[in-house]
Amino acid sequence: MRGHGPLQLGGLVLTLPALAAIPGGAITLRDARAGTVREAVLAPFSLGRTQLTRAEWHLVTADGGSPPAAVGLPAHPVTWFQAVEFCNAASQRAGLAPAYRIDGRSVDWDVASDGFRLPTEAEWEWAARAGSTAPVYGELAQIAWTAADSVAGPQPVGLKRANSFGLFDMIGNVWEWCWDYADTARYGDYRSLRGGGWDDPQWRARASVRRGSAPDAVLEDVGFRVARGPVGLPGAGAAQGWSAAADRERAAVKGPRPVGWTPLRGL
Repeated sequence: MRGHGPLQLGGLVLTLPALAAIPGGAITLRDARAGTVREAVLAPFSLGRTQLTRAEWHLVTADGGSPPAAVGLPAHPVTWFQAVEFCNAASQRAGLAPAYRIDGRSVDWDVASDGFRLPTEAEWEWAARAGSTAPVYGELAQIAWTAADSVAGPQPVGLKRANSFGLFDMIGNVWEWCWDYADTARYGDYRSLRGGGWDDPQWRARASVRRGSAPDAVLEDVGFRVARGPVGLPGAGAAQGWSAAADRERAAVKGPRPVGWTPLRGL
């Protein structure tokens, strides 16, 4: 990675997130609510080997202050807005073009940017499965912190076994924000979360399970990991299994709305 080197804070050396090279491929994604199946074809990209840590968060967001306690823990709780703001700040620190244009609550992704960003859901699931078609990439006790471990909170990253792409904690520990909307027809501007957390039961700790929440929600069991990689042409509104046009189409609910649905407007 080009740009700034490590930062020394009180004897502790902090660096920007270490990334793993993820090969391209194709993955089938299922939407249980809509009853649909689609295939996403992915270009190669890079993804954080671990969930973003408190130390990495501090490196980018602090102004030379003392590092936080328990620096190896994942950064949490983090809102979706905070995650995309962090990605832009990390890009600037590393001398990269920011991936996001942020205007209040409006966030646009430049798919041609090489800056830090959140993975799409398709990228996340492809990376989590790492070639496996099973619900998890190994025995759950060996790869994930879940309710079965009876821990009181997230644990330091990288203590359990990595998958075959060299990624740790893709399942369990903290849920991870993705770029995509969860469901623009039903949940408005909610964004997607993947992976499960330390207090989730086994049935929720799977590569295919998804959750959504408001982009400004403060959730104790939520963090993220960063991605990088230009995956489309400048100005394109689609990449890596995500499409702005599809978001608008899903939000265009015709006829009476089911109870509780809040379609996203103004896309």
